[in-house]
Amino acid sequence: MTGADDDFTEYAAAAWPALYRRAYLLAGQHADAEDIAQQTLIRVRRHWAKVLKADSVDAYVLRMLTNVFLSSRRPARVSRELLTVVPEPVSDPPEDLRGVLWPHICSLPDRQRAVLVLRFYEDLPEREIADVLGVTAGTVKSTAHKALANLRTALGKEFA
Repeated sequence: MTGADDDFTEYAAAAWPALYRRAYLLAGQHADAEDIAQQTLIRVRRHWAKVLKADSVDAYVLRMLTNVFLSSRRPARVSRELLTVVPEPVSDPPEDLRGVLWPHICSLPDRQRAVLVLRFYEDLPEREIADVLGVTAGTVKSTAHKALANLRTALGKEFA
């Protein structure tokens, strides 16, 4: 292995838990989260030299992860093959994600869910979220407002 390969392997091993956790929060499912995190690492490896030049490698990779998630939700241009064998069920979501709120967060549109995860779970300021998503800070604010309104409506129905 070359030095770049060693550096990437080290980074990937250290970053995997956080990448998976973020992907899970965005996707809401174990298998999708693994796919998104793996696709992100494939892209990171492909552009490793560019990633290393970024001011913050972790912020750059977070943006890549978010872009992979958002692009994975777009309609596929190619056909996909369905599995004929159903895999074993996987573990439940982490303890801090169970409860009343999580199913409602998973039902939000992708961009709204991404904004809420980045804002309230990752604790990023609006400007950084805007950078990650490639939108303006105003778009982040309005998207967060709509997402919270959707959650309030859904929770109001459930507890009314």
